[in-house]
Amino acid sequence: MHNHNNGLKTAALFGVLWAVLLGIGALVGVGTRSAAPIWIFAAIGLAMTFYSYWNSDKIALRSMHAYPVTEAEAPGLYQIVRELSQRANQPMPRIYVSPTQSPNAFATGRNPQNAAVCCTEGILQLLDARELRGVLGHELMHVYNRDILTSSIAAAVAGVITSVAQFAMFFGGGSDRDRNVNPIALLALSLLAPFAASLIQLAISRTREYDADEDGSQLTGDPLALASALRKIEGGVRMAPLPQDQKLVNTSHLMIANPFRGAGMAKLFATHPPMAERIARLEGMAGRPLGR
Repeated sequence: MHNHNNGLKTAALFGVLWAVLLGIGALVGVGTRSAAPIWIFAAIGLAMTFYSYWNSDKIALRSMHAYPVTEAEAPGLYQIVRELSQRANQPMPRIYVSPTQSPNAFATGRNPQNAAVCCTEGILQLLDARELRGVLGHELMHVYNRDILTSSIAAAVAGVITSVAQFAMFFGGGSDRDRNVNPIALLALSLLAPFAASLIQLAISRTREYDADEDGSQLTGDPLALASALRKIEGGVRMAPLPQDQKLVNTSHLMIANPFRGAGMAKLFATHPPMAERIARLEGMAGRPLGR
């Protein structure tokens, strides 16, 4: 059981996400007298989810222009990843480096057998070995917790909700004989449902970050190392943020820290929890036993 009940929070958020989908689906069904649109959009969503899930490592690595490194080229990186993988009784992932000075890292892959870990050149220069070990523990736990699958499903459901909402706006009113659908309610739901779905999707992403912080610290036995790393990464990203290219935006939820410069309303749509809160939680973990 996670100390912050993050698994329960994720399940609850998925429940709300599916409730939004069923609610707007029911309204569209009444307006069109057919459930066919829901099944069509659901099928499209499932196909897109399968593709992105199966190719998650290739998509993410390509977006960061990452290149593979050998153990001779990055012995320290290999040593840390091998030690943590053995501690977790998991296979050794492939290791990549991204040629950017913005400090960040991510792990991706549909399962531990097909995982890849990527560090930017910036983070390798910024962190010491202990801090890097804390970061890599966090990233490996994303793979071990199957967070790629979780985020893929959340993105798919949110996408289906948006598609169904757009369909409802244009075709959900039915004929004049259809008096069962309130056009104001239909319009409100069509506009608000995609917004709500996006917020829930982001909340799921943030919850999984808390889990990876907690589980990664249990794997390394050193939550203060990750806390120190996050402080440095936050300052480094502020000095050298990634450009908001759409490919990078689509990959940003995988990274250990939000790679973009954000303020004001942008924070509402951030894929990561507030850094100060993550650091405070990690520092709190240092004062209690780290049992799994």
